Amino acid sequence: MPTFRVTSSAGPYNVYCGRGVLSRAASLISRLGDSTGTFLLSSPRVWRYWGKILAAKIPGKASRQPILFDDRESVKRLSTVEGIARQLVRAGADRRAVLVAVGGGVVGDVAGFAAATYLRGVRLVHIPTTLVAQVDSAIGGKTGVDLPEGKNLVGAFYPPRLVIADPETLGTLPHREYRAGLYEVIKYGVIADEKLFAFLDRRMDAVLRRDPAALAYIIPRSAAIKARVVSADERESGLRQILNFGHTLGHVLETATGYRRFLHGEAIGWGMIAATLLALATGRLGESDAGRIIRVVASVGPLPSLGKIRAIELRPILASDKKSRGGRVRWVLPRRIGKAEWGVEIPWPLVARAFAELPAIAAKARE
Repeated sequence: MPTFRVTSSAGPYNVYCGRGVLSRAASLISRLGDSTGTFLLSSPRVWRYWGKILAAKIPGKASRQPILFDDRESVKRLSTVEGIARQLVRAGADRRAVLVAVGGGVVGDVAGFAAATYLRGVRLVHIPTTLVAQVDSAIGGKTGVDLPEGKNLVGAFYPPRLVIADPETLGTLPHREYRAGLYEVIKYGVIADEKLFAFLDRRMDAVLRRDPAALAYIIPRSAAIKARVVSADERESGLRQILNFGHTLGHVLETATGYRRFLHGEAIGWGMIAATLLALATGRLGESDAGRIIRVVASVGPLPSLGKIRAIELRPILASDKKSRGGRVRWVLPRRIGKAEWGVEIPWPLVARAFAELPAIAAKARE
């Protein structure tokens, strides 16, 4: 079974990534040492599918009385963290408690921030049940919630003690959410793994139908890249910025539409096309590679329409993005498939032109 070791300031932790690993959850969690209680945090819809199974794997009060909260991006707020903290107090959770986050990216972000701040920090375990969480958000220790002014503007770097990623949980994932997670997999191919990208280019049909062999290839390969990058740069002072490919514009689109039009991965899909156009326009990327990137993004399926969003509406949101410096936006742009650069400043007129071209470019790629 693929297992990856992640180095962090709080100590190393393992990412277990393979079909059937969920059956070992209780044993793996017990290796963290003595605790005064295990508390499961999830959403009602995830618990509907996986609650009984986890109750059998992790017996005790925690599985009978999970702490459930809404996992929509639009309610990923500080008030949700406060609600979790108050339930933990009432349940008697102390500093030797273990919080287990069961769900997708929103559950992981919110539960992670709750773990980072409750009693100034308690142990955290991730059991990601979505593709985006298994390949990306559950690994690396980023936690946070949104403000009306932008995505993930309040948070902390707080690494988990353990990640248990079982592809079997993807069987209950709605297809739109599964497809949205694939954009993060494409990201890894573009920025760091030409072979992964080539696999997606050749085998997207198998990937879309959730072929077990295809998942056994793309999930560990993506998770390994994430583990390697965050081990080298935990707090995003250098190399880790490469993981923001597609996220600069993607986060802005989520904010501009109130987190209601796009799933996270869908916004990232638009963001990757835009970043590819910017790389092409600035001479950083050749036409052949640019065409391949856009084609593979389009092969996942149609992205939600950009609607009537105007570029000028996005400019102030871009300036307040957490990755900007002094109001200057810093982009991650591909140099070739398998390699990218970060910290690139692009003149606003070029950004606005690329945004205006997005609908036509995406439509042409789907032909």
